[in-house]
Amino acid sequence: MITQLNNREKINKSKIRVGRGIGSGKGKTSGRGVKGQKSRSGVAIKSFEGGQMPLYRRLPKRGFNSISSETVAILNLEKIQSYIDKKRINGSDLINVDLLKKLKIINKNSTKLKILGQGEIKDKINIEANLASKSAVEKLEKIGGSIQLKK
Repeated sequence: MITQLNNREKINKSKIRVGRGIGSGKGKTSGRGVKGQKSRSGVAIKSFEGGQMPLYRRLPKRGFNSISSETVAILNLEKIQSYIDKKRINGSDLINVDLLKKLKIINKNSTKLKILGQGEIKDKINIEANLASKSAVEKLEKIGGSIQLKK
């Protein structure tokens, strides 16, 4: 089997060397024709179709950005604790979307708030949120805090 493969005629053809005299068949203009933009060096006309509307502009755009999509602000317990330590949030206040927007902690375009349970929380706090992870709820209840989930 291997001997049959090796005994075939030359598989790798040698590269045509352009611009090497009239007898080579690729001499003088080196197969580029005469004059014009494409005959010059350093020219690449990518996706240009001679003035016709290019393919990438003829095809419709894909994807979809929903108008009614809601942006959810995510906040970890450790972040809330750090804000309480820095006195940006009062621990006795009810922490909700409006308060966090007012203090510029979450983006003003956010419509919902989700509390995640990363990190530890020391203070007893009351939170009003739309969503919360199981670990966040457990940690808050363990220290005696509360979380109300809005429907």
